[in-house]
Amino acid sequence: MAKIIPVPLFDCVVFGATGDLTLRKLLPALYYRFRDGQMPSGARIIGAARTALSSEDYRVRAGQALEEHVAPGDLDPDVVSRFVATVHYAAIDAAHPGADWAALAALLDPARVRVFYLATSPSLYGSICRALAAAGLVTAQSRVVLEKPIGKDLASAREINDRVGDVFTEAQTFRIDHYLGKETVQNLLALRFANTIFERIWSSDVIDHVQITVAETVGVEGRGGYYDTSGALRDMVQNHLVQLLCLIAMEPPVSLHPDRVRDEKLKVLRALKPIQPHEVGTVTVRGQYGAGAVNGHPVGSYQADLGTGESSSTETFVALKVEVRGWRWAKVPFYLRTGKRLPRKVSEIVVQFRDQPFSLFPPEAGEKRPNRLVIRLQPEEGIRLEVMTKDPGPGGLRLSPTGLDIRFDTAFGMRFPDAYERLLMDTVRGDATLFMRRDEVEAAWTWVTPILEAWGNTVEVPRPYAAGSWGPTAAIALIERDGRTWNEDVG
Repeated sequence: MAKIIPVPLFDCVVFGATGDLTLRKLLPALYYRFRDGQMPSGARIIGAARTALSSEDYRVRAGQALEEHVAPGDLDPDVVSRFVATVHYAAIDAAHPGADWAALAALLDPARVRVFYLATSPSLYGSICRALAAAGLVTAQSRVVLEKPIGKDLASAREINDRVGDVFTEAQTFRIDHYLGKETVQNLLALRFANTIFERIWSSDVIDHVQITVAETVGVEGRGGYYDTSGALRDMVQNHLVQLLCLIAMEPPVSLHPDRVRDEKLKVLRALKPIQPHEVGTVTVRGQYGAGAVNGHPVGSYQADLGTGESSSTETFVALKVEVRGWRWAKVPFYLRTGKRLPRKVSEIVVQFRDQPFSLFPPEAGEKRPNRLVIRLQPEEGIRLEVMTKDPGPGGLRLSPTGLDIRFDTAFGMRFPDAYERLLMDTVRGDATLFMRRDEVEAAWTWVTPILEAWGNTVEVPRPYAAGSWGPTAAIALIERDGRTWNEDVG
């Protein structure tokens, strides 16, 4: 068994402590790390928000959050009681320095690692960091965690990075993308660089195209105020999907040092072919869901979910055809798509290999399909290699596709920490490998911003699609006019 690097004693301060992210994701993640013995004895979690609560009041909320968002079989009353005892609360107006910051300072131990997790609107990142500095709370052992989206375009991303950078060094700044913490995403590095069989064929000589799909069945789910100012391109493509593309397309780093890995991802971002204004209509598709049915239940349209009574042109679906300039990926398109109210919740990467240049099998041997490598991020993390084999039995040779399937939950017989569990502990350790560096974020915005501007300069609105479908028909045309098809063999 691999040696687990110990976690130093820490105080974790979560701004936005009463918000959905903290209650639904962060507290359950910290509970699991506490239950599994990875949080050192004496570590503390300090919630910070404007709501006037006592620490005891907040512990009650924390316990309720665990009951709601942790699997019942994983809840041990004794462990829950001991975990909740590590939780404290400080009522703070994060936008303004003042006397309330002194109360937070009194809770912190200067000898510990300090993690300041900003689970707030990005518009508050700069003011929170300045207030922390003014209160003397930033030490050499402090880290700040920034949730996406970092900005709405290149200019706003630079402004946020500048304001945070006035207080925290780049080494102290952890820009989190929870997709990078998923077990399967990390396994991409092992799959590619620890297996000669894959690294030798990882190029345009053998690969026909790559598909990256992140599909959600939910709508805006009470986040309409945020989502309507963001949309799918900012919310999902600029960070999650582009980061997955980087891991697929990057060259081998010289080591697993965080900056060497991120150097190679940055090279991919800079190699993305810019999408010119005149190309936007042919290589991008944006859509917005209408009424329909998901999992057999009727659901309303995006406009109805917003509940404002006003028309919105925000996209809830995006599909793109992307090119990576360079020798390895010449003429290998990357097709990206993401959307809300799609038929299934699934995140996957499909690497489709080129077909055989010549087949010695007659037509009656059956349909021959190109080999595919399917990397599933959710709902069941795993890897499937699809190959052609002979149907067993006598009566002639017939071919059929067969999957060599590795599902991590059954292959290893254990529960894997979820993304936030891993990333929170990596932050405490100071390991930035799975976090985005400033130049990565800004390079991604450099590529995405012209698409946003081109959309803003057109009178065309997002194409409608029925909830429960795979998006607008134009997304199908995007890939099929190249003679390819989206993988919808998911379940």
